[in-house]
Amino acid sequence: MGEKKLNYAASGVDIAEGDRAVERIKKLAKSTFNESVLSEIGSFGGLFKPDLKGFNEPVLISSADGVGTKLKIAFITGKHDTVGEDLVNHCVNDILVHGARPIFFMDYIGTGKVKQDTIAEIIEGFSRGCKNHNMALLGGEMAELPDFYHPGEYDLAGFIVGILDRQKIINGADIKSGNVLIGLASNGLHTNGYTLARKIFFERAGLKAEDNVDTLGMTAGDALLKVHKSYYHLIQRLMDRFIIKGMAHITGGGLKGNLVRILPDDVDAIIDKKSWPVLPIFKFLAEKGPVDEDDMFEAFNMGIGYVLAVCNEEAESVMSEVKKQGETSYIIGKIETGTGNVILKD
Repeated sequence: MGEKKLNYAASGVDIAEGDRAVERIKKLAKSTFNESVLSEIGSFGGLFKPDLKGFNEPVLISSADGVGTKLKIAFITGKHDTVGEDLVNHCVNDILVHGARPIFFMDYIGTGKVKQDTIAEIIEGFSRGCKNHNMALLGGEMAELPDFYHPGEYDLAGFIVGILDRQKIINGADIKSGNVLIGLASNGLHTNGYTLARKIFFERAGLKAEDNVDTLGMTAGDALLKVHKSYYHLIQRLMDRFIIKGMAHITGGGLKGNLVRILPDDVDAIIDKKSWPVLPIFKFLAEKGPVDEDDMFEAFNMGIGYVLAVCNEEAESVMSEVKKQGETSYIIGKIETGTGNVILKD
């Protein structure tokens, strides 16, 4: 007798389960569609006709990102319906710093074995994030790669396209000495620093995801799965009323690593580290690590998720509007003549 014949299923790829997952994805994605979407999920490409009314010189802006090892928390807890929203919000914030409005989003999911319930939960997060921003989940890719991933694990990537007027692009070029830096509060780690955070929570502190942490008022898993905050609706209101000189989304690299990306070469950003309250989760991480303060500021957002550079004369009015919208802000620093550096001061 000859060798038993192989097929795709025998090699570890379940096409039927993938098809079932796609059918569930279609319904979730379609709930985000608007009149600009001209194609269906399952096409070879997504067709989108942007509404260009109101734009003098429309420019498209794009970005791509992932969630990093925050996914490990989803694997541990079995809760998969937030990481997709994390990724949408992260990508929205990234293009928002230039003043853009998101118009569509696409996703990539790579996994060892397709489990339709898990995939559906992930897409629930994607679709919820897209609907919150009136943005279409235009399409994506789901790859079953049994030789790449451990059982029960997957990876995500997100791709966003936005639109803005060329004359209204915000890039930090107008930042001047005397401008004020306003920090918008984060709600936790967002999507950065999770390799270090997981080591501290689960190895140094010896916690399990379901263990309650008194100083945080919740379980370790809930604290680590808090959804990355989107600043989109707040920033849109601020841009309608005020002159925003520059904006930075505080992600990997912390305040120094992200503010430096928008600074002109002839100024410095001087940050007062004592100008806002540090969230309990960062105090927990610093103590249980223990982690030096410099390393904390490099790995984490430290309670500031987004920064605005504004004229000194408008700073108080901007903060008043932020408060009116139910968000929290702090004057965290100022712009001085310099050489394009971010300086953290006690």
